[in-house]
Amino acid sequence: MNNTTTDLPLAGVLVADLADGPFQTIGRLLADLGATVVRIELPEGSRDRRSGVVANGASVSFALRNANKDSLVVDSANDHSLRDILSDADLVLASDRSPIAAEAGLLDPRVLEAFPQLVVLALSDFGLTGPRSGWAGTPAVHFALSGVLARSGLPEIAEPLVPPEYLAYEAAAVQALWVALLALTERSRTGVGDFLDFSVSEGLVHVLDPAMGVAGSARAGAAMRDLPRGRPDVRYQYPIFPVRDGWVRICLLGIRQWRGMYTWLGEPSEFSSPELDGTRARFAAAGTLYPAIGRLLSQYTREEATHAGQELGVPVASIVSPAEALETDAFREGGSFTKLELEDGSQIEVPAGWYEVDGNRVGIRNAAPKLGSRPDEEVGMTRLRNFYRPTPSERPFDGLRVLDLGVIVVGAELGRLFGDYGAEVIKIESSAFPDGGRQSAQQTEMSESTAWGHRNKRSLGLNLKSDEGKQIFRDLVATADVVLTNFKPGTLASLGFGWDELVAINPRIVLSESSAFGNTGPWAKRLGYGPLVRASAGMTSQWRYPEVEDSFSDAITVFPDHVVARLNAAAVSALLLRRGRTGRGGRVSTAQVDAIFGAMGDLLVADSIAVGGVASDVTDDAPRGVFPAAGDDNWVVVDGTGDARFRRLAEAIDRPDLLDLPHLASAVDRVNATAELNAALSEWTSGRSARKAMTTLQAHGVPAGEMLRVQELETDDNLLARHAFGLQHQPQIDEPLTSLLREAPAINLAEPLLQPAPLLAEHSREILNSVLGLNDDAIDKLLAVGALEIHPSAQPRKVSA
Repeated sequence: MNNTTTDLPLAGVLVADLADGPFQTIGRLLADLGATVVRIELPEGSRDRRSGVVANGASVSFALRNANKDSLVVDSANDHSLRDILSDADLVLASDRSPIAAEAGLLDPRVLEAFPQLVVLALSDFGLTGPRSGWAGTPAVHFALSGVLARSGLPEIAEPLVPPEYLAYEAAAVQALWVALLALTERSRTGVGDFLDFSVSEGLVHVLDPAMGVAGSARAGAAMRDLPRGRPDVRYQYPIFPVRDGWVRICLLGIRQWRGMYTWLGEPSEFSSPELDGTRARFAAAGTLYPAIGRLLSQYTREEATHAGQELGVPVASIVSPAEALETDAFREGGSFTKLELEDGSQIEVPAGWYEVDGNRVGIRNAAPKLGSRPDEEVGMTRLRNFYRPTPSERPFDGLRVLDLGVIVVGAELGRLFGDYGAEVIKIESSAFPDGGRQSAQQTEMSESTAWGHRNKRSLGLNLKSDEGKQIFRDLVATADVVLTNFKPGTLASLGFGWDELVAINPRIVLSESSAFGNTGPWAKRLGYGPLVRASAGMTSQWRYPEVEDSFSDAITVFPDHVVARLNAAAVSALLLRRGRTGRGGRVSTAQVDAIFGAMGDLLVADSIAVGGVASDVTDDAPRGVFPAAGDDNWVVVDGTGDARFRRLAEAIDRPDLLDLPHLASAVDRVNATAELNAALSEWTSGRSARKAMTTLQAHGVPAGEMLRVQELETDDNLLARHAFGLQHQPQIDEPLTSLLREAPAINLAEPLLQPAPLLAEHSREILNSVLGLNDDAIDKLLAVGALEIHPSAQPRKVSA
């Protein structure tokens, strides 16, 4: 366990945690960042202590998700101890699955009348209001209704593929973390709390490869709404090849990556055309190029191919299992795993956590609490509420200046999150080293993806390799609050702007870093993209049809990029709160691989237990899965597991006879009869529309969800009723799409900031004039030496009268 003495950014924040069931990770994330998180439990203890991955009668899942927390036992919702902690708390996590939350009034906005200082995050599957309020949710149901399921799978296999189930609630937990920190930041401005109705359904629409969000560079700006009706075949983007001992994935997006591959192939004349320097041309040539690459790679083992590729600058990753990832030396040396103590005193290997703060890993410090282990008093605790900074501004980050060096998805999203809520975000970029997220198959300067990823920013075209450009950046850092990057570790330092240099310029600066494999360990500087990190972490191997060995289906889904952006946004917000308390800045670093390990926690601890020879008590059940509905390629997800749900399912589909069959009496029996149950359910679902099947089953309390496509999200009744989307304007995009749907504000604001995304270097003159006070002559000199560029359409030089 990590016993670092880092001054954690959320020290002074008190959280009352009633986030039962799948919402437990939210409190764990807050605790990792330093908040005092108190799990509220009845005398018999939370059901979570006995659910999930269980070994020797104790929940390993609980141990993982409740590390660093305290426990407070209350007799009922009226217990004076609960009222006392609500009076003291800054934030309440209240799940509708908690046996206490609703009775205590924590799922009602009127709770703020008694506790006006509270930020209340009311957590449910579909929200407290709207047509689906009260519906039963499961990961597969949420994938279906968020548009993710429609993109998952292969076109040659009719049935869509449910992604790894842990993604749903763990991704939503990170979105909830961001919402919580945003609300606490807003409270630091206003001095009053807020009630936030957070639903997993909307959270996933906005955070798990959002259809109305920035896309990966391989899509070259193509809109999600243009995807074909069936599962899109995009295996060519990040192709997977068999090798002697398994599979490897490669990524060829940049010119240098392709030229490394060309050298590796032996520079064959058939692939010598300069046109193949372009990504689209290589994709078009996949029919001849990929077989040649496959023949080359078939000579190697996974390790040999990965090493050879890295030597030549070709990003290559092995497809590994979660158990193999757990045993990978590079992850152990990089600090991704640590030991966690269980109730019986034994220890298992678990993901260490999501963050480094000020250069120290801030993961598991203390084991999950024993029931009622909270001290009676927080001795010497300096409360966050003592550092309110009421301002006359309108948004949480008004007055904050952010220098955005980020690229592609993580970089775009992170800066955009601050821009949406009032920050002045200056995107620093250069046409000599363009952001891959700006590329467009249509060769246009603006795509929908760029518009979504960079709204509410201004663009400064700056050459950071020139002495003059470096000086401009130093001057900007001196005026700024936050610097955002997602470069390979060491890149910023090689430009002369490592952490020591930044803090010497401005002791109040907050730096956010993100990379594929983290700042330390043998893979720290390894070339990495999300699909390669997923392969290396064991996720890709889980994202395939069980009966088809080479059916890997994660190529189209961008993960964990949007999640990492919110992890960093939340941590930056926490560091800004700490800056209000201490006056000094700070640094947060995340690794994409740790975000994946965090989501895979249960799976990894189950494998860790198996390695240690301890059995898990988790059981399976049936029927559950994806079932055909009436029409062409229409599907509905159904989960009829558990004795009670199975009874309700039998009633819903008019098959009460199933309840009288002895061979269907238990979960084990039903698993053995999976084919029979699936046939019965398929016969019923195929005779009605997916929506009708869904609503009928949900009316009987059976989790079900129709498979929505991206285009259908825009008109979904529940999302519209809950105002999940707003509009944004982008002048370069032709009619009728000048008004794009966008993510609605995550907290209760009168009006979000809505400025269009900039063209590259559109605001260079304006920024240097208004921020640094440079006159036009000085700006023209920077242009002349190549330190600066200005878009042709940008603000012209002022002409003296």
